[in-house]
Amino acid sequence: MNGASHLLSYLANYFPVLVFIGVAFAFGAGTLVISHFLQPKLPDPEKLSAYECGSEPFSDARMPFPVRYYIIAMLFVIFDIEILFLYPWAIAFDKIGVIGMVEMLIFIALFVVGYVYAWKKGALEWD
Repeated sequence: MNGASHLLSYLANYFPVLVFIGVAFAFGAGTLVISHFLQPKLPDPEKLSAYECGSEPFSDARMPFPVRYYIIAMLFVIFDIEILFLYPWAIAFDKIGVIGMVEMLIFIALFVVGYVYAWKKGALEWD
């Protein structure tokens, strides 16, 4: 019985977490249900029409994007994260010495090689 009481004692430590998850779920579901019943229901043809950046849509919204769009988006995220690594280096520049400088030059060189490769492959051209 000692093992079972130990297990119950252990699980009792997580009871506040369970209560928090329950309250968060109840709050989210409750606000959605309450807003569904309390919102004004004034259907208007203008309100129900499709809206696309302030202009009338000219094609189906479910039209697939070209693969090039996703490639450029991935390249942006990758290069953005690589640039983000420059901030800690810049802050600790006076403490890292020559070794840190050489490592960052290698890092930037790899970044430039990746950029040139993407450029040469035509991944940055928007057709």
